[in-house]
Amino acid sequence: MQAHVTVDEQTTGSIERGVVVLLGVAAGDDARDAQSMAEKIAHLRIFNDDDGLMNRSVVEVSGGVLLVSQFTLHGDVRKGRRPSFIAAAREDVAKPLYELVGSELEREGISVACGVFGAHMHVHLVNDGPVTILIDTKKAF
Repeated sequence: MQAHVTVDEQTTGSIERGVVVLLGVAAGDDARDAQSMAEKIAHLRIFNDDDGLMNRSVVEVSGGVLLVSQFTLHGDVRKGRRPSFIAAAREDVAKPLYELVGSELEREGISVACGVFGAHMHVHLVNDGPVTILIDTKKAF
C-alpha cells in the first residue's frame, strides 16, 4: 500500500507501506471511541505473514497510517437522492477526536501522516489486494 494526500496540489501526508484510514466521527462518539479505534487499527491483523496469511498488524510490519477525516462516511442515502450527514459529528467534536486517534496511533509506535481536517483533499492510493475493512466502535455492522 502506497498513499498520499494533497491539498491545493501540496502533499500533506504520505506513506510507503501501511494503511489508509478514512475516519468518520459520529455524533455521540467520545474519547473512548477514539482510543478504541486507534487500538483496533494498530493491532488489526491484515498484513500477510511468511505463509501468505493475514496474520500481522501494521505495528508488526513497521507500517505507517495515512489518517484522513471523512465525514461523508456517515452519509445516509436511505431517503431521497441527497445524502443526509446528520449522523456525523460537528467539527468542534470531530476534529479533537480525529486528532486523538492520530496521537494514540503514534503512542502505539506508528508513524502517522495526515490529511487536513475539513479541507478538500485528493487521496491517492494503491490498494493492495484490494483489502478494505470497516471498523465501527458502536458495532452497528
